[in-house]
Amino acid sequence: MSSKLSIADRLAARSPAKALARAQELKAQEEYGRAFKLFAVAAEAGLVEAERELGLFYLQGETGFRSAADAARWLGRAAEKGDVRAQSALGGLIASGFQAETPGDLFGEIRAANADLDTALKWTLRAAEAGDADAQALAGFLYATGPKTIQDIEKAKHWYRLAAAAGKPQGHLGLGTLLLLEATTDELTFAAVDQIRAAAEADLGTGHYYLGLIYERAIGVYADPARAAEHYGKAAEKGVRGAQFRYGLMLYQGAGVERNIVEGETWLRRAALAGEAEAAACVGQIYARGADGLPPNYAEAALWFRVAAEFGHAPSARALGVLYLTGAGSGAIPRDPDEAAKWFKFAAEKGDATARADLATLLVSRQTNPRFTEPVPVHEWFEAAAESGDAIGAYNYAVCLAEGVGIPRDDARAAYWFKRASTHVVNAQYRYGRLLAEGRGVAQDFAEARLWLQQAADKNLPEALLDLAALHMQGLGGPKDDAAAAALFERAAAQGYVEAMFALGALYGGGHGVESDRARSLAWYREAAARNHPRAALMLGKYLCAGIATPPDPEEARKWLSLAAKAGVEEAGAVLATLPPASAAAE
Repeated sequence: MSSKLSIADRLAARSPAKALARAQELKAQEEYGRAFKLFAVAAEAGLVEAERELGLFYLQGETGFRSAADAARWLGRAAEKGDVRAQSALGGLIASGFQAETPGDLFGEIRAANADLDTALKWTLRAAEAGDADAQALAGFLYATGPKTIQDIEKAKHWYRLAAAAGKPQGHLGLGTLLLLEATTDELTFAAVDQIRAAAEADLGTGHYYLGLIYERAIGVYADPARAAEHYGKAAEKGVRGAQFRYGLMLYQGAGVERNIVEGETWLRRAALAGEAEAAACVGQIYARGADGLPPNYAEAALWFRVAAEFGHAPSARALGVLYLTGAGSGAIPRDPDEAAKWFKFAAEKGDATARADLATLLVSRQTNPRFTEPVPVHEWFEAAAESGDAIGAYNYAVCLAEGVGIPRDDARAAYWFKRASTHVVNAQYRYGRLLAEGRGVAQDFAEARLWLQQAADKNLPEALLDLAALHMQGLGGPKDDAAAAALFERAAAQGYVEAMFALGALYGGGHGVESDRARSLAWYREAAARNHPRAALMLGKYLCAGIATPPDPEEARKWLSLAAKAGVEEAGAVLATLPPASAAAE
């Protein structure tokens, strides 16, 4: 398609009227480059039809070049002269995010930012009142979705009805969605669905999308996943990103359509790249979990969680933070507490309560580098939540006070907030009990501490089980009761707590208020030693040397004693010195 002017074009260009007529002929022949030049000639001469056509060329980019600024300038000239199509197109352009840089200069330099909806509505209404169906649909949209200063649902329905009566599918869709929100009876719901169905029957992409939602969620119809998938697919092909997400998910799960993981993931990716945060999060979760027998791919998961987070998806930002905090995938994602803090902060600032708690925990543990991670006011977030009556917020605020996170340490206030949170938060029961036992912020009271630790222990909190067992063993706050301690240690050991395993080894080893059982003692020492507990390794080595509850085995004893010695247990070195050299033992 050439843009070079012919002799006939050049002759037509001598007269604005002939230039306009020739441009219209060339446009009909799809000779857009040549038509554009002749429209420009006629527009410069002030012919309103040419001004409008030139503006549409700039708007639609039919010559391969699109300029919103030039589109607005030429459409504005035609609109001021009363051209209805220009008014309609100008209203849409401004509503899409273009506005005058300075008041009174609407058609000067244009920038894409904060759509001037008042101005958009002004031009749209002029065209709508003149009968332009596109403008009527847009007027309905602006009244329905605009800010409170212009929002008027009754006016929205009025203009949507006129657009629908003129056969505009956008009118049917807009009217249907508004009626559906207001529907209080089956009849009203059916009428609303009929409007949306009309938009879909006109092959409007968003019409198919909303009809898919209707069938998926059984709104005025029986649930029909197959028909939902059909309409999502049609909308997806037309670039509706919400439909791409829903269709991709249905394909991936095999819901309403034959399962196709590859195609499903492809649609999810397309939706994600188009800006659908939930789709990006979904792809991230697929890779984080692993699929079809394949192991998780944390590097790919991190990539998609990052995409979702950058679109503002707080749960994905938190998931990304967890990956960096743990160093997932054997090095695929390096452990980086500062990067983790960055994403926890991102999610926390968007109101994700879990991310706030994760960030506070990370800061309390002093794992971040203050040169890279600036302090954040987590204590202020939690204080506000605590004051509002939120038990989780009260607990987290108490942690900040107890650990000095963002504010000076204050044990008394920490004790107050731990107690406030204790009615709903088991960790708060435990922490308050600990403060009572230690006499931090409150008067030391072992008997009261037992009561609070017992509450948390009843809920099987391992830390509470360990501390309560210690009070029983030492007879603090009540009678000494090694049997009760052993039962508590057993419950903690069942949850993998190595300190409880070591304690059980000591209790059953003899000299305590439970019947000695050297075989059980040996078994618990072995369990703890296998989890790198140095003193358990020492005791296991000593049992193996002496042949307690097992035949003597100096070589295995050497293994465990060496482990304990490397961990800094001096006694292990002394016992090792009593063993014959390894070569002698072998002989």
